[in-house]
Amino acid sequence: MKRKITFGVVLGIILVTVFAVICLLPLVYMIAVSFTDSESLYIRFKDLRLNFSNYTYAIVKRDFGTALKNSIITVIGSCLLVDVVSAMAAYGFEKKPVPHKEGLFQGYLATMMIPGQVTLIPMFVMINRAGLTNTYAALILPMVGAFGILLMRQFMVAVPDELLEAAEIDGCGEMRRFLTIVIPLVQPAMITLTIFTFNATWNNFLWPLIINTDPRMRVLPVTMSTLASNSTTNYGMVMAGATLTFVFPFILYIFLQKQFVEGIALGGVKG
Repeated sequence: MKRKITFGVVLGIILVTVFAVICLLPLVYMIAVSFTDSESLYIRFKDLRLNFSNYTYAIVKRDFGTALKNSIITVIGSCLLVDVVSAMAAYGFEKKPVPHKEGLFQGYLATMMIPGQVTLIPMFVMINRAGLTNTYAALILPMVGAFGILLMRQFMVAVPDELLEAAEIDGCGEMRRFLTIVIPLVQPAMITLTIFTFNATWNNFLWPLIINTDPRMRVLPVTMSTLASNSTTNYGMVMAGATLTFVFPFILYIFLQKQFVEGIALGGVKG
């Protein structure tokens, strides 16, 4: 059965196309400028040439390769740690008889109202005294927060207590119940939390700038900031760095766009 093409359908297609083009224009312009050697953001597309010198300089001279490696390690470590800690803590708050757990949980949630900038100095002091400055641990540990536990607990409510009790009667240990029953049931929540953690970690600038003073430990957003000088700015170089920073999450999104869309939608419904 052929779908009838109406004026509304045509208008919808036109509007979606226009909005898509508007959204893509900044991206196209960023990539175009990255091939130029210009101190101005004004370019003429007819004069563009494929010049990869900005990319070569950024990767070789500005250590974008090292920054990319640091960012990937930080993102993977943060996603794994946040998922594990949040799932275990949410399981304890929701399914275990913890004394005064509601009060503890509400107090933990209250930390979400504190601006991150307020806790920068205390976190820096603790990380520094622990001897973790200029390490991956300094970048990964602060990513654990109340939001992940709140999100995971919302899904833990749907795990039937009867199912856990039946598994306990059958002799299933605590860790086995958690890994084989709870984790598969809350997997959509873990995917959602991974997406949020990935975005927050990949774009994190202020904390990596403060805690890691070794140039070899810089992440991509920090390395990006070094491309602009006080006197003149080579916008082609800056846009090449921005493109390199953008490429990895874009490729990841292409292969995992279904999980991204489902995770964001599911997080919006449950949250």
